[in-house]
Amino acid sequence: MTERHDHTHETNAGSSQIRTAALEDLLVEKGIVDRSRIDSLVERFEHDLGPMIGARLVARAWLESEFQSRLVRDADEVLRQENIRGAEIEHVEVKVNEPGVHNVVVCTLCSCYPWALLGLPPAWYKSPEYRARVVREPRKVLEEMGLSLEPDTEIRVWDSSSETRFLVLPEQPAGSEGLSMEDLAALVTRDSMIGVAKALNP
Repeated sequence: MTERHDHTHETNAGSSQIRTAALEDLLVEKGIVDRSRIDSLVERFEHDLGPMIGARLVARAWLESEFQSRLVRDADEVLRQENIRGAEIEHVEVKVNEPGVHNVVVCTLCSCYPWALLGLPPAWYKSPEYRARVVREPRKVLEEMGLSLEPDTEIRVWDSSSETRFLVLPEQPAGSEGLSMEDLAALVTRDSMIGVAKALNP
């Protein structure tokens, strides 16, 4: 199943990326910044600070069924109540993975993505190959990314847009019952909230 939306996107995304890279090169060349420090900060935001906001939502949803129901029913209201704000989360929908159903997110026209929940988007998410192939052959793409699903699992592909971003609520891994919210959140990765991986085992 593929959910499509009308897109309103910048057409010069490549140009802004080129300008950003050129500016970084210039600052490094003049000794104003250190490239390794930039890379370290980006890595920290991409894999630690950014995704932890979404991860805590997932962990709480695992712990509290009532909270999960509210999150799925109206994620925007939950984000308002939790005072979670930031880039590209004006309207968010949560899709729940469960036995027999697996959700995965893509933006087929560019790279719409809930930055404030997941941190920086990975390079592969923005690649033309992922954007084109995951819609046509999602099972094969997921296998290539290391996620093998049962043959009878239904894969639902959700197409993000400037109007709607999606967050996948992964299945809680076996053996994680009884863990604290912080310990559960540590099992939730950015990739599992995009749907190209499962949550980590405890």
